[in-house]
Amino acid sequence: MRPHRAEGGGPVSDYRAERRRDAAAAARQRRQDAAAAEELRAARQREADERAARLREQQRAEAEQRRQDKVRLRAERAARRAETLTAGRVYRTGTLGLVGSSAAASLPAQILHFGAIHPLLLPVPLAIEGAAWVMAAGVAYADERGLPGWVRWLLRALVATCAAFAAAINWSYGRHLEGLSDADATVAGAGLAAVSLLGPLVFEIRQWVSTLSAATGDEQQAERRRHARRRRRDHRKVAQLADRLVSAAPFGTLDAEEAWARAWEIVHGAAEPGMTPDLHRRAVRSTTALAAARRPTAAELRERITAGLRAQEWVLPTGGDVVPIRRASPQVANQMPPTSGTPKKAPKKRPAPPRRRKGDTPRYSTAARTAAAETARRTTVTAMVGSAR
Repeated sequence: MRPHRAEGGGPVSDYRAERRRDAAAAARQRRQDAAAAEELRAARQREADERAARLREQQRAEAEQRRQDKVRLRAERAARRAETLTAGRVYRTGTLGLVGSSAAASLPAQILHFGAIHPLLLPVPLAIEGAAWVMAAGVAYADERGLPGWVRWLLRALVATCAAFAAAINWSYGRHLEGLSDADATVAGAGLAAVSLLGPLVFEIRQWVSTLSAATGDEQQAERRRHARRRRRDHRKVAQLADRLVSAAPFGTLDAEEAWARAWEIVHGAAEPGMTPDLHRRAVRSTTALAAARRPTAAELRERITAGLRAQEWVLPTGGDVVPIRRASPQVANQMPPTSGTPKKAPKKRPAPPRRRKGDTPRYSTAARTAAAETARRTTVTAMVGSAR
């Protein structure tokens, strides 16, 4: 028996449509799930790639940092070697090593010498060598503090005395060593005496070289000291008065240069240091002589006037021909005085007053203006010289 079909479709068609919709929905869901899975896989892949890139960048940065550290360490070691092996450091270190060797070589002979005399004399060699080295260090301290020269020379004399005494003892001890021939004993005594003198001598040379190096490195300070000595030697009165001004003022309130300027003005009367009344007089005489040397002579003045007149009388046009220039009339007719006495007949009418017209009076020539300016300048210079005298 066949199933009943409803109008517009039966149950079978509804079932099939439902199946198709379910299949389409399932396919759509599968596509969405696949897209989501693909997106998740791509995101995970991107994260993995980023982690790998960050790891590679970190490894590269660490390798670069290790390389830079190695380069920096090599540079620091090279700098330390260069600093350690400089000529000055090698010289200072070698000098100290040589000094220690000479002290170690000279002390045993002195100890044996004084110990053979009496055990109580064993500290004497240490005292002699110690005095020499302490005085040598005193010379270095005096150089560092800038003490007077006689202090350094006194300490050097004490160093030489102690070293000579130790050398004499070592010479005597080496000359009388048992079991040696005369030649060998002489060599032994000379060697012991030499090492006794060598240590203090080398140390003093080292200190002398260091002092010269410091003085050479500060040329400006040395030049300033030389200038101060020359100034005090050349201007003793000003220097003494400046010292008195500084000692009279409260401590630190009056500068040395300000005191010198005041003392110069008091002694010489000039506000500018270096100028004296005699120098001011010489300056005035030199200025006057220069003005007289620049003043033109009568012949030069005549030549200038003639050249000015010629320049006014002639002109050179563009064509090249020299053409005389017409002079302006010196006065109008009515301005000229009568040629001879009063006229025989008085005019019936009074003459008209003179009327000025353009060009009726000539201008001053260039030579006249030059002569007037020169006269004014000579008058001014004469007045200045008279006031200066």
